[in-house]
Amino acid sequence: MNPSKFPFYYGVNEFSTQPWSFEEDVAHYSRLGVEAIEVCESKLDPDRMSSQLELLADAGLTVSSVQPKVRTMTPSADQPQPVGREERLKSFRQSIERIAPYAPGAVFVTNTGPATGGNMADTIRQVIADHQELASIADYHGVKIGLEPLNPILLNLETAIWTYKQAQDIIQEIDRDNVGICLDLWNVWQDDHLIEGIKSEPKHVFLLQVSDWRTPQSSADRRSVGTGEIPTGKLLHSVYDAGYRGPCVLEIFSHNVPDSLYDTDLDKLIVDNRAALELAWISG
Repeated sequence: MNPSKFPFYYGVNEFSTQPWSFEEDVAHYSRLGVEAIEVCESKLDPDRMSSQLELLADAGLTVSSVQPKVRTMTPSADQPQPVGREERLKSFRQSIERIAPYAPGAVFVTNTGPATGGNMADTIRQVIADHQELASIADYHGVKIGLEPLNPILLNLETAIWTYKQAQDIIQEIDRDNVGICLDLWNVWQDDHLIEGIKSEPKHVFLLQVSDWRTPQSSADRRSVGTGEIPTGKLLHSVYDAGYRGPCVLEIFSHNVPDSLYDTDLDKLIVDNRAALELAWISG
């Protein structure tokens, strides 16, 4: 490999361009040379989902991953409904059934959700059982599941786990080849044992997501790569050295902040982040 050449194909999560519609995302990403899209089901219209998803192949976009409408195993601040476990599993199953035909091999992202009543042990046991059930559904449809540990800022709101090892331990208990980890650098970069964990079980990394960190002004305050504190280059090399060859997906949230990136030129945001990732790789 040429050490100066960025080794991952560049993807963009649709949350990064929240002001755009699904159709606008597809058109802009394709025109800007984005190679993969992380589909956010919340941007799809249930009444015309199939025709929307058919646009992806025509635009030459690979679906790297999917953010289902309901992705937490327990009700969370962002996804409080439905309340019942069976209804939540049914929603996730339906997301796979609808989207998988247009996204072969894609990673469907999940989070644990908050610990019910503060009982992490029971919540994790249920998460393991739920993912074993979901793994069979995903396997039947030719897709994967990526469990994502979230930053402690989201503890008791969206997640019960916040380190790579916690996710790793759950994956090992689930023990299914098509269930791995969604590695979002914004969420885990402060984990002192992150690089050690990636090296110890490199096959567990199914998806790599990137953005940058400043001390958040809201629970959805992420910055462009290279403008914050994350040692992106070092972490990109660690993931690559561990054998990961999947997409590098830009995932930016910018809600409830006075300098929201959503109010900037989103075409430029996409192009600039690609350039920043290439620079981080060279300098990392």
